Formats: sequence, C-alpha cells, structure tokens
Amino acid sequence: MAFVDFDKVWLAYNDELLAQGQFAVEDISLKVNEGEFIAIVGPSGCGKSTFMKLATGLRRPSKGTVVIDGKEVTGPLKITGMAFQAPSLLPWRTTVQNVMLPQEIVEPYRSQYKSKKKEFEAKARALLQSVGLAGYEDKFPWQLSGGMQQRASICRALVHEPKMLLLDEPFGALDAFTREELWCALRDLHAAQKFNVILVTHDLRESVFLADTVYCMSRSPGRFVVKREIDLPRPRDLEVTYTPHFTDIVHELRGHIGAYRHAIGKPGVAVAAITRRPHAYVIAVVEGTVRPTVNGQPLGSDAVDLRDGDLLELGGTQMQFVLQP
Repeated sequence: MAFVDFDKVWLAYNDELLAQGQFAVEDISLKVNEGEFIAIVGPSGCGKSTFMKLATGLRRPSKGTVVIDGKEVTGPLKITGMAFQAPSLLPWRTTVQNVMLPQEIVEPYRSQYKSKKKEFEAKARALLQSVGLAGYEDKFPWQLSGGMQQRASICRALVHEPKMLLLDEPFGALDAFTREELWCALRDLHAAQKFNVILVTHDLRESVFLADTVYCMSRSPGRFVVKREIDLPRPRDLEVTYTPHFTDIVHELRGHIGAYRHAIGKPGVAVAAITRRPHAYVIAVVEGTVRPTVNGQPLGSDAVDLRDGDLLELGGTQMQFVLQP
C-alpha cells in the first residue's frame, strides 16, 4: 500500500470559485511508496504549494481523497515536519532551544517534556551535530549564517521523528555553495532515517540530485503532467551533477516545463505548444485525451509547421494562427 495516495484530487479555495469551476489544482493522482523522496517542479503559481497544503491536511480537497499512512486526511497531520525558505527561528531562543520546540508542543513528546527534557535535549544536540552544527547549539539565530539557520530549521522539522518531511523551497535564498552543502546534509539525513520527503523547488538540478521521482506540474490550474523516475544510483555525490546523464535529465525536465509555459488549450483535454524554430513556428501535442487539429487534421506525435492563417482547434475551441508582420 502506498504511503501517500492522492486519488483524483481537485481544490478550489472557496465555494464561489468551486461554483465557477475555478480550481487551484485539478485531477491530481499519485502514489508514493514508504521512504520515497519525491520532488515537485513547475512554473510559478502552478499549485506546488497548494499540493503541500493538501498533503499536510491544512486544506481539504474539493473533490477526491488524500490518504497518508493508510488514513484519509481530514485535518492537520501530526506525523509531518515542515521547513520553508525562511528558517523562522525564534530570536530569543538558542539554536538547540529552537530545534526542541516541536518536542514542547507535539504529542506524545509534550506530555513527557518535563520528565524527559534532558533526553530530548541530547537528541536535539545530536541532530544538530549530524548536520555540521557542533559548537553552535547554544548560539542565537543572529549568530548563525543563513545556511546554518536553514540546517537548524531542518533539524527542528525532524526532531520529533515525523514520518514525512515537507520542504517548500528550503534552499532558494542561499548561495550556490551553501545550497549544495545542504543538499548533501539532507541526502544523509534521509539515507539514515528513511522518512518520506516531498520537496517543492524551482531548482531542477536540486530535484534530480535529491529525489527518487520528479513530478512536473502544468501552469494553473496545476496538474501533474510528467512523472520522471531518477535512475541515478545512490548514494549520490555532487560529482554526479557534472555527468552527461544528469545533465540530460535536467534538460528533459526543463523542456517539459518550457513547453507548458508556451502551451495553449485546456489541461487534461487538449494541450499543445507553439514554439519558434529557425525555419518556422511549429505546433506539437503536449498532453490530453483529444488531439488538437490544424486545418481539420489531427496532430500526430511529430511537430507540424504552422503557416499564416492556419485554423487550430483545441478541446472545442477554435482559433486562427496569424503571423505578425
């Protein structure tokens, strides 16, 4: 049985939008195995963060079901940890005190906190040491670099031993060298503890280096249009990011996202992309159950050159291709 199971999930943010058929995400279906690391990529505003809210129970779907660890999600989950782009450490608490915060508020740790405080603190300190923060446990956040603060934020998300870690652009504000150091820290934590990870990122290299499977989302309303299993052996060193195979996967994913940025049509029904090539503009099928047509002829698997005045039809909508002088 899948650890994460989205079954035909749609979400509109309020009843008015639901009545109008305006969804933030639509027809989301996926199954994630226990211990699997997945990454979600896509253009800005496509619904990646909305997916995270559904996975944590912060939002309930308008249609469909979300099942995590064998139970349907009907409210906020206690088996998850989260980290965001901003570390959001409390400035009046030391680093170790910040990491211990979930132990103070999440059961069953909360009821045991007074009697087991020393044990919990030792665990928090060990976690900080495992990500290279030995000697910084008693420093305040303002005494740490941005990368150090993000390491502490990830430790805080993991200290209560969640079954699933959700990361929303956690390394986006860091410089390239620090970002890669944190990739390795997260890689090692995941290898040691085998928790599930859902990573939302704009960084395709990051997604390919860290994840077992990468999902590409379409533009809003978001839906998964590509599932790419990453066939790079583990453990992965940074040197793999310079190999031709790694680069090919990144370029493949970038091509999928680029196609959707220039796509026309109705997601899930008929979507095509028009792109400019040296010899002409061309149209190609991106996805959908209904084949778009050009001058009444259904598109095949190959791109077709467009000429001024060509008539296009996608999902029942007709339009004319016009070349501007």
